[in-house]
Amino acid sequence: MASPIPSVLANLSSLTTLYLESCGLQGMFPLAIFRLPNLETIWLSHNLDLTGYLLEFNFSNKLKKLALWNTSFSGELPASIENLSSLEFLGLGHCNFSGSVPSTLGNLPNLKFLDLATNSFTGSVPPTLGNLTKLDTLDLHDNYFTGFIPSELTNLTQLTALNLLGNMLHGSVPSSISRLEKLKFFDCDDNRLGGILEMDAFLELKDLQYLFLSLNNFYLVSPDNSNATSPQAQLVDIGLRHCHLREFPYFLRNQHRLQLLDLSSNNIKGQIPQWMSKVSVETLLFLDLSNNSLIGFDDFPLVLPWSKLQYLKLDSNILRGSLPVPPLSTVFYSISNNSLNGEIPQLLCNLSSLSILDFSYNNMSGGIPVCLSNFSKSLLVLKVRSNQLDGPIPSGWATGNRLKMIDLSKNKLQEKIPKSLMECKMLEYLDLGNNQIRDAFPSWLGSLPELNILILSSNAFYGRMENPKLNLNVFPKLRIIDLSHNRFNGTLPWGYFERWISMKNLDGKNSPPKYMLESLDMRINLMHVPRDYDYSMTITNKGMEMKYPKIIRTLAAIDFSNNRFDGEIPKLIGKLKELHLLNFSNNNLVGGIPVAIAKLTNLESLDLSENKLVGRIPMELSTQLTFLSFLNVSHNRLTGLIPGGGQFETFQSSSFDGNLGLCGKPLLKECSSNSGSLPPPSLTSSGEFGLDWKVVLFGYGCGSLFGVVIGHVVIKKKPDWFANTFSKFPTRRRRRHVL
Repeated sequence: MASPIPSVLANLSSLTTLYLESCGLQGMFPLAIFRLPNLETIWLSHNLDLTGYLLEFNFSNKLKKLALWNTSFSGELPASIENLSSLEFLGLGHCNFSGSVPSTLGNLPNLKFLDLATNSFTGSVPPTLGNLTKLDTLDLHDNYFTGFIPSELTNLTQLTALNLLGNMLHGSVPSSISRLEKLKFFDCDDNRLGGILEMDAFLELKDLQYLFLSLNNFYLVSPDNSNATSPQAQLVDIGLRHCHLREFPYFLRNQHRLQLLDLSSNNIKGQIPQWMSKVSVETLLFLDLSNNSLIGFDDFPLVLPWSKLQYLKLDSNILRGSLPVPPLSTVFYSISNNSLNGEIPQLLCNLSSLSILDFSYNNMSGGIPVCLSNFSKSLLVLKVRSNQLDGPIPSGWATGNRLKMIDLSKNKLQEKIPKSLMECKMLEYLDLGNNQIRDAFPSWLGSLPELNILILSSNAFYGRMENPKLNLNVFPKLRIIDLSHNRFNGTLPWGYFERWISMKNLDGKNSPPKYMLESLDMRINLMHVPRDYDYSMTITNKGMEMKYPKIIRTLAAIDFSNNRFDGEIPKLIGKLKELHLLNFSNNNLVGGIPVAIAKLTNLESLDLSENKLVGRIPMELSTQLTFLSFLNVSHNRLTGLIPGGGQFETFQSSSFDGNLGLCGKPLLKECSSNSGSLPPPSLTSSGEFGLDWKVVLFGYGCGSLFGVVIGHVVIKKKPDWFANTFSKFPTRRRRRHVL
C-alpha cells in the first residue's frame, strides 16, 4: 500500500475490524479511529513508518485487540487505558513508547496478552499487573525497568510466558514463582538480579520448557540429592550462563528433551562427566560450555554422542588431549583458546555440513590434512590461527567452495601458497601471517573478486612487486593489506595503488557501521541462538599484537613496513582517500614526504620512520590530517621546522627523533633564522600507508570512529540473539549490559 491511512475510515461507525498488517503504511495514524464505537480489533503491526500515539481513552468502546508491533508509535501510556475494559490483547512491542507504565494497566479484567517489549519504558514494574488474573503472556523484555520483580506477578496463575530479559531489575526472583503452575517460558536474562536461587523452584513447574537465567549475579543451587523419582520439568531450552556454577548441575541427569543448553561463563572445573554423554542424546541441538575451566571429556565416545547437534562451542577452557570430533550434523564448531595437542583428526573431514570451524589458539601439530581444503562445500570460515601446524598449505581447494575466511596465521607452515586458492571465489579474508612461507608476491590472488583483507606479514616473501598489466582489474575490493616483516624489494608498487579502488571510495561510509560477519545457516528454531559469526583480525607489528574483535567494513589500511622497498613514495598514494592506517617504516625509501599524503583526510596513523627521507615535513599534514592520532617520522634525514597546530600539537618528541636537521617543538632544538620559516607546499611524490604503531608515540587529540587504539579494545558483548516467546513476535534486541 505504501500510503497513509485514510482519515475517512474514522467515519465508518459500523467497522468492527481494522486489519492492516505489513501494508507499508506511513504517516500519522488518524486518532479518531480509536473512537469508533463498534471497533473490536485494530491490527497495524509491521508498518515501521506508521506513527501515532495513544490518546486519552475517556470514552467507552468495544476494543478487544490492539496490535501495534513494529510501528513507530511513541509517547507514554495514558492512565485512562483502564477504560478499555473489554481489552483482551495488547501488543505494543518494538515501538518507541517511553515513560513509566501506569498502575491502571492492572485494571483491565479481561486482558490475556500483554507485550510491551523493546521500548523505552522506565521505572518499576507495576505490582498491579498481578491483578490481571486472566493473563496468559507477559512480555516486558528490552526496556529500562528497574526495581524488584513484584511478588504479585506470582498471582497470575494462568500465565504461560513471562519475559523480563534485558532490563535493569535487581533483587531476587520471588520464591513463590513455583505458584505459576502453567508456566512454560521464563526469561530473566541480562538483568541485575542476584542472590541464591534454588533450581528446585523451577523444576517443580511441570509444564516449564524454556528457562533462561543468564547474565545476572545468581548463585544457582542444584542439590545433588534431587529425587529422580519425583516428576520434574522436562526442559527444552535452558540458559545458565554466568550463574556461578562450580559443577554440572545434577538435575541435567534427568533431562531427556533438551535442545539448547548454555552453561558458558561459569566456574565449572575438571572433566565433563561421563553421564553428560547420555543427556538428551537424540534431541540436543545447541551446546555452549565456553569460558569455564574444563580439562576434557570423561570416557566419551570418539565422536561426541549428540546425534543432532548443530552448534558446539567449547572456547576458552583448558581442554587437553586430541581435538574432539563432533557429530556429522554439526554446523558451528569452535574450540579455540584451549590446550589441545596432537594432529588434526581425519574424522573432521567427514563433517560435510560444517560452516564454521575454529580451533585457533591451541597446540595442535603436524600438517593440515589435504581433505580439510575440500571436505565441505558448506564451509564458510576456517580458522586455525596460533597452533604448531607445519608443512605446506593444502593444495586441494575445491572448485565451487563457499569459503569466505581463511586464517592459518601463527603456525609453522612452509613452501609456497598453492594456486588452487584461486578457486575460493567468495573469499573475503585471507591471513597467512607469521608462518615460514617462502614465495614471491602472489599477484594471482588479485583475481579473487571479493577479497577484502590480505595478511602475509612475518614470512619469507621476497622479490619485487611488479606492477599489474594496465588492462588488469586486480584486488577490486581489497582495503586492508599487511605485507610487513618480509623481504620484498624494489620500488613501491604504484600500479596496485592505482587499482585499489576500495581504498579510494568506500561505499556506505556515511551509513551506520557495518562489520564483517557471517550468518550461520543453522536449521535451529531456538531462542537465544547466535545467528552471526563476527570476523576478527590480529595484526602484529613491532612485537605488539593489535586485536580487532570486530572488523568494520570501512576500515582501510596498508602496512609495507620492515621490508627492503626503495625509491620514492609515489604521488598516487594521495588517491587512496579512505585510508585510516599507513605504514612504510623500516625500508630504504628516499626523497621527500609527499604533500599528497595530506589528501588522506581519514588518516589516523602514519608511520614513515626508519627510512632515508629528506626535506621538510609538509605543513599541509598539520592542517588537513585532522584525525591523525599517531605519527612517526623518526630516524630519517628530515630538516626544517616541525609544523605546528592541529594534531601536531599532540605528538611527542619521539615522533621526530633521529632527524638531526629538524627543529622546533616538541624537540628541544630551536630553529635558527634560516630554518624558522616553512616552505611552500611540497611538490614531491606521496607516501604509503600501514599498520605499524609504537604506542609511546600516540597523539591524544581527536580521533575518528576507527581510532587507532581500537586494536587494544577487547569487546565482550552478548551476541545479538533472538529472544522471542513465539516466532510470530519478532524481537529487535538492544543490548546494553556488558559482562
